[in-house]
Amino acid sequence: MKRSNTTNALRKTSGTHTTTSTRPASAAAHRTNSALPRTGSRSALAARPVSVTHEDDDEDSSSSSILPNKRKGMLPPIVESFALVLHQPHISDRTASYASVLSRVPSDGGSPTPLPSAPSPKKFSFSASRNISLSTAFRTLSLSSNNSDSRSTSVSSTQQEEPLCPKTPSQIPKLKPVPKTPRPPETDLQIFKTPHTKYTVHNASPGKITYLNRNSNTPAPAWDTKGRLEDMETLYSQLKTQLDSAATEKTGMEEGISIYKARISEMEQIRLQLSTANQTLTSELTETKVKLSSVNAQLDDMKRSHSFEIDDLRRKNRNDVEDAKDDHRKELERLQREARDELDRVKKDAQEEAERANKTRREEVAEKERELRAELEEERSRRLREVQELTSQFSMQKLTADNDVTQKDRELQTLRSELNEVKANLESSNALNTNLKEKLTEASTNTLTLETSMRAMKAKIDFLESDNQAQSQAFQDLNQQMLDAQAVAAEAKEKLRQEETLRRKLHNQVQELKGNIRVFCRVRPTLGDEETKKAELAFPDAETDSKEVVVQGPDQKSAMGTVTKANNNFSFDRVFGPGSQNGEIFDEISQLVQSALDGYNVCIFCYGQTGSGKTYTMSSPDGMIPSAVTQIYETAKSLEDKGWTYSMEGSFVEVYNETVNDLLGKAEDWNNKKHEIRQDPVKLKTTITDVTTVDLDSPTRVNAILDQANRNRRVAATQANSRSSRSHSVFILRLIGENTMTGERSEGTLNLVDLAGSERLAHSQVSGDRLKETQNINKSLSCLGDVISALGSGKDAKHIPYRNSKLTYLLQYSLGGNSKTLMFVMVSPLQAHLSETLTSLKFATKVHNTHIGTAKRQAKVKD
Repeated sequence: MKRSNTTNALRKTSGTHTTTSTRPASAAAHRTNSALPRTGSRSALAARPVSVTHEDDDEDSSSSSILPNKRKGMLPPIVESFALVLHQPHISDRTASYASVLSRVPSDGGSPTPLPSAPSPKKFSFSASRNISLSTAFRTLSLSSNNSDSRSTSVSSTQQEEPLCPKTPSQIPKLKPVPKTPRPPETDLQIFKTPHTKYTVHNASPGKITYLNRNSNTPAPAWDTKGRLEDMETLYSQLKTQLDSAATEKTGMEEGISIYKARISEMEQIRLQLSTANQTLTSELTETKVKLSSVNAQLDDMKRSHSFEIDDLRRKNRNDVEDAKDDHRKELERLQREARDELDRVKKDAQEEAERANKTRREEVAEKERELRAELEEERSRRLREVQELTSQFSMQKLTADNDVTQKDRELQTLRSELNEVKANLESSNALNTNLKEKLTEASTNTLTLETSMRAMKAKIDFLESDNQAQSQAFQDLNQQMLDAQAVAAEAKEKLRQEETLRRKLHNQVQELKGNIRVFCRVRPTLGDEETKKAELAFPDAETDSKEVVVQGPDQKSAMGTVTKANNNFSFDRVFGPGSQNGEIFDEISQLVQSALDGYNVCIFCYGQTGSGKTYTMSSPDGMIPSAVTQIYETAKSLEDKGWTYSMEGSFVEVYNETVNDLLGKAEDWNNKKHEIRQDPVKLKTTITDVTTVDLDSPTRVNAILDQANRNRRVAATQANSRSSRSHSVFILRLIGENTMTGERSEGTLNLVDLAGSERLAHSQVSGDRLKETQNINKSLSCLGDVISALGSGKDAKHIPYRNSKLTYLLQYSLGGNSKTLMFVMVSPLQAHLSETLTSLKFATKVHNTHIGTAKRQAKVKD
């Protein structure tokens, strides 16, 4: 059993072994008929080698199938000599052992390592004198005789039990020695190899096992220990060679793995560097987006402000041209009417003189008529020339403004296209960052596979390096584009500042063409049950220019007893009917408020009888004072982008019985404090001593001031009005602007005056203090009319009676040629107030026909 185990161990180590032996012809002829298949030629079957394959899994089944019939007492034959041929086992794809396959497959996926070449077969000879039992022979050996013409038979044995042996050596039969026959050289050491097939080939019909008996002398194989040891040493050397080669390959693979690990660590460092760079680029892109969003917001604000200004300029120029045309047309018509009236008068005089004088006087009259007609034609042609000149000037200004608008539109289109390019570059950069992140993720996952990641990772690193360079270049281009956009924006801001200066100049030219003193008329609506007491007022051009109002006068009885009513026509710069709102009125005076911001003195005052709506127009929540302050704050904020900063301070005083009182101070101090009015003829500036001045930092602050002033202002009930203002209130707003970019500085003053109501003593029916108040009110209003008349007559400033009243003295520089003045004449719609209405309208007509000098701007440039 020990030898059998050794045989099995050798078989497991070396795979499948095939041995071939040669038998004598006589012995082969004795037993082959029962061992070989019956088909085919006998000589062919004898010469065919039969391969028998033994596997560990089929050992038990093979042994049971090969030895089905053991003969009791039959001894195996003993041969005198035989040849043993060992072949290198062939390792097929299906029967190769795990160790041999593992040794040929490298861990790095390369080509298999070839097995060492098979050694040449060895031949061993045994003599019969050794008397070795067949039970100790290898079961996988194939026996062949030394005769060259013998047939070869492969016998396979897998017996687990040893065959029966003779009890004593004397029982072993003695055979005669067989002479050795030399083998031919061509058949010596013939090797039978297993063909390369995918399946194990088994003997279809294994031959019968040969036993020794008295009738046979078949030689049996003997045990050759030396040969087997040499074979084992050969196999061991082969295995050692394979193990050495496997160890060498293992060392190489370990070195490759260490190289791969080092490369992986390098790539991990590169990945960390790329990740850090990516985060830096992301933060820079975020900052760029924030800057671009701010630039976009600024450009949108600039565009919106520019469009508003352009619309205002167009509307103002159009209105100015139309107003100028209407003014000249009306002036021409007035001159024609005056000429016709004068002509009629001359004709009438000529007829009277013709009755007294004769034909000579008629000729003189005719000559005078011709002279007047010539003068009329000359005056008409002169007026027409002036109209044409003004029209051409306005056309040139309009053309210049249109060209500027077109140029600004082109610049805005250029800025918009540049912004679109910047946005496109940002989107491209974001796409590159996204692509970079995806490829970094792929690179981190591909590092887990050592066999296929080497070339792919190298290619990706090269790609990422080139992509990073492209991204850096794109970011530089984007930065340059952003700098270019900022330069264009700065240039646009500079042009806007220049246009703001031009706008101010054109705006004030338009205001000067309209006249430095303008008159608006407003008719208040009826209240409650006043609808039945209305006077007859008409607005003939309400749908077009809205500049005329027709008032039907009181009944007049002639000497013949005929009762007639005269229609009184009045023309002003603008007439507002009873349905007008404060917002509509403020739209017309907003241009004068803008002039105050530009550095001019502006005065807006309401004139009219008591109860005509003066206080409502000036101090109501949506009146002129709150609306003007709101516009000033909004305009000042919009001009901050152009370098302008404004500071505003206000004061509120009243003129009561020719005394100046501070409405923002304490009422109990009015009798103790005396306020004086001081004029600075150099700076053309008016100041009031010991008056409270409040910094106006918000529109809500102005509302608080108005509430305080309304509480302190003197009001009283009269027969004409239950709450009549008994004083003239003046809201003084000083505007100081500085431009940090150009160094320009402007100082403007806005005076908003609410005059006390004019009323007749017979109608108001007052007495005592109210009588004194009414007398002082009427006196100051009369002085105001005298000052305006003096200004209209062209007198020197020294001969204008400003000092006749505290009111006119306070408004000296707001009524003269240094300011822009707007008068609101307030009219009551009631028939009971018709006489006061006609008086107010005639006074307003007198003011409207007054022409004062050109206003001057209070501005200078810092050194």
